[in-house]
Amino acid sequence: MKRVLAERELTSEGPAARPARKRARSATVNLAESPLTWLHSRGHISDRQFDAGERLRADWERAQLAPSITMTWNPIRVSGGSGGDLTPGERQLAARARFHGAVGHVGKDLSDVLWRVVCAGEGLPDAEKALGWPVRSGKLLLRIALDRIADYYRLA
Repeated sequence: MKRVLAERELTSEGPAARPARKRARSATVNLAESPLTWLHSRGHISDRQFDAGERLRADWERAQLAPSITMTWNPIRVSGGSGGDLTPGERQLAARARFHGAVGHVGKDLSDVLWRVVCAGEGLPDAEKALGWPVRSGKLLLRIALDRIADYYRLA
């Protein structure tokens, strides 16, 4: 995994972007680490929950659901090739169907925190604040959502 280390001040809500005082407590954080990886590496979510989140994120990326800035110039397959092989467009549609099925399985109440943390890479404190939730409530709800995703993907 790529490491992009930065020094951050420790606050009651986690590492802050800018140090406020010279004598404040600080920690070195990896800016390239996803919030899901951070939670897993510190034992806040199980291996099954982490795998479910990574699977959902992979489907999100394969479905190309994130907003794009420019035109996509990927090559288009012209010949049929082997009969069982899917075209890139078919793989994208299959990933989109899996993603929407998984999010639908979670339910609309939990899908917001799931999408924000797993797909958008937003930290839990920011997600809680944006959703108007009490501090530290997001971790419990994210765990429930990840368990439901793991059930959807039939992870053991």
